Amino acid sequence: MTGYLTTHVLDTARGCPAQGIKIALYRVTGNSHKKIAETVTNADGRTDSPILPTDTFKTGTYELIFFCGDYLRETGQPGEDPLFLDQVPIRFGMSDADAHYHVPLLLSPYGYSTYRGS
Repeated sequence: MTGYLTTHVLDTARGCPAQGIKIALYRVTGNSHKKIAETVTNADGRTDSPILPTDTFKTGTYELIFFCGDYLRETGQPGEDPLFLDQVPIRFGMSDADAHYHVPLLLSPYGYSTYRGS
């Protein structure tokens, strides 16, 4: 297998990469979640290495949790407690053992989107 998983976060409200967002990756099997990785975004809004590198890559269902609340507060973006978006989960499947999966988060205080990138 040569597949791997990457991610990044862009702050669409400010028009820049989102630095300092903690991200956790879970493998999902039925109703069970097992945390397998944790990282933080760098100045480019990316992680310093793949969140799921080739040597640990397996096909299956996964969930990324983006801990956005602290970032939104630190950047002074609108929102009172409780924030509308604090933790953003994205559940997705990876079926090709040799593919590069890229799952970015486009973030603002009141909405987000994602897609399968390259």
